[in-house]
Amino acid sequence: MTPDDPTGAGNGRRVAFRAATALSVFVVVLFFIYWLRPDDFLLYIKAFHVIAVISWMAGLLYLPRLFIYHTEAEPGSAQSETFKVMEGRLLKIIMNPAMMISWALGLYLAWAVYGFQGGWLHAKILFVLLLTMAHMRFSAAVRAFAIDGPRKTARYWRLMNEIPTVLMIAIVIMVIVKPF
Repeated sequence: MTPDDPTGAGNGRRVAFRAATALSVFVVVLFFIYWLRPDDFLLYIKAFHVIAVISWMAGLLYLPRLFIYHTEAEPGSAQSETFKVMEGRLLKIIMNPAMMISWALGLYLAWAVYGFQGGWLHAKILFVLLLTMAHMRFSAAVRAFAIDGPRKTARYWRLMNEIPTVLMIAIVIMVIVKPF
């Protein structure tokens, strides 16, 4: 952000380039791990999957909090413009790449380790689909806030903030307990 560009919108292409570069570097790292440590490859995939899920969840839990504060800011104010930048960057730099990596590695593990077998795995994938739908809802809200569109109430966003938590609990139980 600069005095001439208080929203930092001019940095959008750089942000997108950095996110794409980070994803590309990640793919290259995976190839090197497969080449150098083929016997440990699945362990690395699991580790990176957990790291990506933690990053994605951090964003899913934080973004609705930003929406609560943004809802209380006057549209067009400096505070509102700052929230727009924060929300956009959180979504584009952290949440979107983390979601893509979580899905890619998760599906690879579901195939390579479990052969897509098990009721618990199907339930987990359903819960992850619901988590992805929450992510998409949050993405739509970022776009709406960016154009100072109609706003939901702070109470609405407090309730929406609980959805990722409940889904995370269900997903962790499916993975650890494997109830069916």
